[in-house]
Order: sequence, then C-alpha cells, then structure tokens
Amino acid sequence: MQEAVSPKDRFVTVYGRKPVLEALADDRLEVDKVMLADNARGPAAQEILNAAARRGVQVQRASGQRVKVLAGNGKQDQGVLADVVATRMRTLASALSTGRLPDSVLLLDGITTPANVGMILRAATAAGIGGIVVPRRGVASIDPLVVKASAGVAFHAPILKAVTAGEAASDLRSAGYRLFGMDAGAKDTLFTANFPRRVAFVMGGETSGLSPEVARQVHGWVSIPMAGGVESLNVATAAAVLCFELVRRGSH
Repeated sequence: MQEAVSPKDRFVTVYGRKPVLEALADDRLEVDKVMLADNARGPAAQEILNAAARRGVQVQRASGQRVKVLAGNGKQDQGVLADVVATRMRTLASALSTGRLPDSVLLLDGITTPANVGMILRAATAAGIGGIVVPRRGVASIDPLVVKASAGVAFHAPILKAVTAGEAASDLRSAGYRLFGMDAGAKDTLFTANFPRRVAFVMGGETSGLSPEVARQVHGWVSIPMAGGVESLNVATAAAVLCFELVRRGSH
C-alpha cells in the first residue's frame, strides 16, 4: 500500500486571477505559494503581487507553459495559480496505515462533473463524514469549479486521495470496510438496511454508474425509495440523502 505523496495530495491548486485573489483575501486559508507567468504584467498582475505580499506569500515566476501544465487547464489559468494548503487532505494509504479510521467513508467512482464533486464534498463535510475518497483518475480534479460548487468547503474537506477507485475499493476491503453501492432496483433501502460499523459507500458516475472494477467488489446494494414517477436522484443529491441518514443513525 506504499504510495508516493504528490504535492496534489497536500494542496488544492486554484488557477485564474479571481480564484487566486479570493484565496489570498481569505485569511482562514494558508496559501503555500503563488505561481505567476513570467509574461504576466500590468494592473492585474500587480494586484496579485500586492495581495501575496500582504499575506507574506511567496510568488514564483515561471513560463506560461509551466503554469498551464501545473494548473491542468490551459484555457482558464490566466497565467496564475496558487497552492492552498488543504488541512484535512491526505492519501488513503496514509489514512489506512494509521489505524485511526473513520467508521463511514464515501468513495467517488467516475464522477466527472465538477459541480457534483463539489456538492458531494460540501454535503459530506457538513454531515461529519470522516473521509471522502477522491481518486486522481476518473473523477473531476479538485479545481476552482469544484471549490466553487463546494462553497469553499473543498479546502477543509476530509479528502482521501487514491490513484483509482478500483484500487481504493480493494484497499478499503483489506482494511475491513464493507462496500455498498446505490442501485434504484435494490430491495434493501437506505433507510431499512443494516450496515456494519465500518462501511464505505460508493457513489457512481452520472451516466454509467459504478465501474466494473468497483462493482464486483461491492458487498451489497441499497436504494433510495422514489415516488411520483421519479426514477433516480442526481448523484450529489443522493450522496446528501445518504450522509444525513448516517447522521440520523448516529453511525458516522
């Protein structure tokens, strides 16, 4: 379970002038550094330099191409990014190695819409869920769109980073977690099923559901009862219902 720790497992990287300025203006956030393209000049660049100086944050100059690569978004980085310390973010491997594990975790699998990831982070954190596994592959990265959808909660969410959802599912099983998926056709409902003390709920992609690699590792399935001819809920809404059902049970 040894896993190299990447800077992306310690920081939430925001890019673009407005998100960077917002991060620098929020004294609750610890900004590790700002990276500014070496061709960035004028009032906008100066505003960023002034804001960083006020906070005592280091500003590094780099090529515009380097900024694009690190931001991971060549169209919207606007030549600037900031690494914000995510105080509760760590790798799943490090969390499992400590032995101090949350009873309930969410595992995201194939959720590619940033708004859904952000809203899930917000709901799960509000409900006190102890860990939200966000794989690096197959799930929207924690970027300004996710931060915005989470209303800034992404900076403080208990995010557990993994490489893939399939590997995370295997590691959780090895650590004693029972995995449950959401399926509209499942006989057991979220409100009547019995869950073990240590449980991981897998939230699948918006259109394709759980990936085959994850689905075959699931121990059980539960549904959310629907009325009024509604077939299913948006994944973020379903996650919120799940998280607050765990609050009601006092089992998270």
